[in-house]
Amino acid sequence: MVTKAPVKTEYEAVIGLETHCQLSTATKIFCKCSTTFGADPNHNVCPVCMGMPGVLPVLNETVLEYAVKAGLALNCKIADYSKFDRKQYFYPDLPKNYQVSQFDLPIAEHGWLEIEMLSEAGEVTRKKIGVTRLHMEEDAGKLVHGGSERLSGSTHSLVDFNRTGVPLVEIVSEPDMRSGQEAAEYAQEIRRIVRYLGVSDGNMQEGSLRCDVNISVRPVGQEKFGTKIEIKNMNSFSAIHRAIDYEIERQINELESGGQLYQETRLWEEGKQRTVSMRLKEGASDYRYFPEPDLTPIEVAAKRLKEWQGELPELPAAKRHRYETELGLSPYDTRVLTDDHGITRFFEDAIATPTPAKQAANWLMGDITGYLNNGNLKIDDIALKPKHLAELIGLIEDQTISGKIAKEILPELLTEGGSPKVLVEKKGLTQITDTAALEELIDSVLADNPNELEQYRNGKTKLQGFFMGQVMKRTSGRADPKATNQMLSKKLKG
Repeated sequence: MVTKAPVKTEYEAVIGLETHCQLSTATKIFCKCSTTFGADPNHNVCPVCMGMPGVLPVLNETVLEYAVKAGLALNCKIADYSKFDRKQYFYPDLPKNYQVSQFDLPIAEHGWLEIEMLSEAGEVTRKKIGVTRLHMEEDAGKLVHGGSERLSGSTHSLVDFNRTGVPLVEIVSEPDMRSGQEAAEYAQEIRRIVRYLGVSDGNMQEGSLRCDVNISVRPVGQEKFGTKIEIKNMNSFSAIHRAIDYEIERQINELESGGQLYQETRLWEEGKQRTVSMRLKEGASDYRYFPEPDLTPIEVAAKRLKEWQGELPELPAAKRHRYETELGLSPYDTRVLTDDHGITRFFEDAIATPTPAKQAANWLMGDITGYLNNGNLKIDDIALKPKHLAELIGLIEDQTISGKIAKEILPELLTEGGSPKVLVEKKGLTQITDTAALEELIDSVLADNPNELEQYRNGKTKLQGFFMGQVMKRTSGRADPKATNQMLSKKLKG
C-alpha cells in the first residue's frame, strides 16, 4: 500500500484509454447466435462462434453500420478499405485460440472528442482528446471462478462461452489525459455518445462497456514517455478515477525511492483501493497478427457512408451547447439533462409544449430523479408523461396550484399517470387567490393567536413564518403563497 503523501508536482502523468463497447445487435458478429445477456451458460453458442472445423464466419452488416456511425460521431476518418485480422493468444475463454480483430487497417482512425470538467464553483473546463482508432472485433467468453469471485482464492474455474463472438468496437485514445478526472470524463463521454447513437447500452455492470487504462509518469518537460503500465478490472467511472490517481502516486513513489517500473498489466482491487500486478504486458509482436483468411476485406460505399452520416442524431456535446445558448441553462443543468438519453428525450418532449425550460429541468433533476434513484428506475418506467409534466408546470405558472400542492400530487402522477389538471379538480386542490377570502383567513389566524401577534409587533419578526404556516394549514396548502405573504406582512405591521 502506497503512502498518502502528496503527489510531487515535478512529475506528470500520461494517460490513454482503450474502451471496449459491446454493440447492441440482436445477433453476434459472425453468426446468428443471440447476444441476449443473462442466458443460461453456454446456451447462445454454435459451431461458428465456438471455432469448430469446417465452418465459415459471415460479417453481420449491422455491426459495420454501428461501427461506422460510432467512428463518425468521434470525428474519425472512415477507411475506404479495411480488413479483419487474427490476433493469436491462448486463454481458456477463447475457443479458437485467436481473436478476430482489426490490426493495421481499422475501420476508423484519427478522430477526437471534447470532454467537459465542471468545478465546484460551476466553471467549465473543456479539453479535446484525440482518438487514435476505432476497430471491430469479437468478444471472448467469460470465466466464472468457483469458491471465490476472483481467480485468487478460487477452487476451480468454469467457462461460459455465451459472450464469445458478441460484437465489439475498441476505441483507442491518444495519450492526451493527465489525471484520473480527465480519464473518467472521457469514458463517460464515450458512453453518452454510444447511447445516443443507439449502438450500445454502455452498461458497465454487465460488461457492455469496459475500459483499460494505460498510464505512465515522466518528469515535467520531458518528451519521452515513461514505462507504460496497464490497469484492468474497473467497473465504474469512479473506479477509473481512483485507480489512476492511486497508480500515479504509486509510480512516482517507486521512482523517488530508487525503484524501477516494468511494463505490466495490473488489476484494480476495489475492496483494498489499490492496484496489484497481474502479468508482464505483451507487445503487438507477441500476438502474431495476420489477415483473416475466411473474411473478405471491407469497402464502405460513398453512398452508404453518406446515408449513415445523415442518420446521426444530435450528440451530447452539441446538446449541451444548445441548451446553454438557446435555453439559458447552466453548465451543470445541461450536463445532468444530457447524461441520460431517456431524460434528454423526456425534457425535450416536455418543453415542446412550450414550457419554461428551467422549470422543467428543475422538476426532472430534483423530485423526478430522486424518485427514479430511490426505486432504481429509468425514466421510461414512470407513468408521468412529458406533456403532463408541462401541464403541471402550467398549473403552477397560472397560479391554479402552488408548488407545494404540485409536490404533493407528483407521487400519484408518477405511479398512476393522467392529467394533473383533472387530478387537481378531483381533489379540490385549486389554489385560493381571491383577495377577500385570503384577508378573512389571515384576520382569523391573527385573532386566534394574540400572544404571537404581540411578540411579532415587539420585534420577534421571525413569527411571520408561524402565521404563514397557520394560514396554509387551514387551507391545506391551497392559499396563494405570494399573495398571502404580502397581505400577511401588511396585516402584521398593523
